Amino acid sequence: MTRLLVVCLGNICRSPMAEGALRARIEAAGLGDAIEVDSCGTGDWHVGDPPDPRAIRNAAGHGVDISGLRARRLDTADYRDFDVLLCADASTLRIVRGRQPADATGEIALFLDWAGQGGGDVPDPYTGDAAGFESVWQLVDAAAEAVVARHRRGPPAVRA
Repeated sequence: MTRLLVVCLGNICRSPMAEGALRARIEAAGLGDAIEVDSCGTGDWHVGDPPDPRAIRNAAGHGVDISGLRARRLDTADYRDFDVLLCADASTLRIVRGRQPADATGEIALFLDWAGQGGGDVPDPYTGDAAGFESVWQLVDAAAEAVVARHRRGPPAVRA
């Protein structure tokens, strides 16, 4: 089982959209027993809240329901419980690395780069419009597809 954690700032836009795209691609590929996905944020502003309504609408427009997800904050245990912490952008990457405990075992990487998509950051659509959310969906969905392909080529270091 490979365990992936997608991390952004508040866990209401980018990371739940990425979690939804990953879950959909993983299930469609029949890899639900091989890859587990979760998401969180570095901040606690939205803990317990559902994703932003615009993120929910956008994902639903692509046949993915993320309405049941609830925001949570990155926890120290996440660094051990997940194989890879996939950060939405360079700022999130710095925060996640800065909080990394000494006993961390999870790899920390930029989501798009780790997926082989390059390009670095998934832009935060929070202050934008529906087009910004669609742009983010296109990025995270392409990355999700690439994660499935990467897994099929051979999963990264996997825990028993």
